[in-house]
Amino acid sequence: MISAEVQNLFSDGAVALHTRSLKYGKLSQGTLVTVSPSLIKRRKTHFHKLPCGASVILGNNGNVWIMPTTQDDNDESGGFSQNLNVVSKSDREVISRLRNCVLALAGGSAGYAPVMLWDTTLTYAYEASIAKYPYSSNDLLKPEVMAEIAQMTREQLLMEHMIE
Repeated sequence: MISAEVQNLFSDGAVALHTRSLKYGKLSQGTLVTVSPSLIKRRKTHFHKLPCGASVILGNNGNVWIMPTTQDDNDESGGFSQNLNVVSKSDREVISRLRNCVLALAGGSAGYAPVMLWDTTLTYAYEASIAKYPYSSNDLLKPEVMAEIAQMTREQLLMEHMIE
C-alpha cells in the first residue's frame, strides 16, 4: 500500500501520482478500511493524529488507513514508515477499535443513516465506544451497537454545533 497525491488523470484511465515528500510513500503497520467515498468529508488535509493514539489517512477514494502513532512521528512523515517492529497489543487494540468505529459510522447494512468521516467524528465515535458502556472491539461489530455508536456521535456533533 502506498499513499500518494493524484497529479493527473488521463483519458485512457492512467493516473500520474506524486510521492514528492516523506508525507507520502509506502504504508506499513496499519490496517485498511474501505467505505463509500461519499462518506469521506473533503478536507484540506487527509492525515490526522487522533487523541486515542492512532493516526488515520482519509482518502477521497474511500480508503481509510489506520496506524499507530509513534513517538517519533512528525507532520512530514504521514503514513510512511520503515519501522517493521511488532505493533504492541495496546496499539493493536486501539487500531481495531477505531476500525470498528469507522465501520459503525459508515453504517453498512445496519439500516441506519451513515455519518460523514473526518477526524472529529472518528474521535467522537472512539470516545463513545469506551465511555457509556465500555464495549469490547468485537461488540462494536454488532448491528445494535454500531447504530448506538453512530447515534451517540451524531448527538455529540449536534451538541457541539449548538454550543458554537
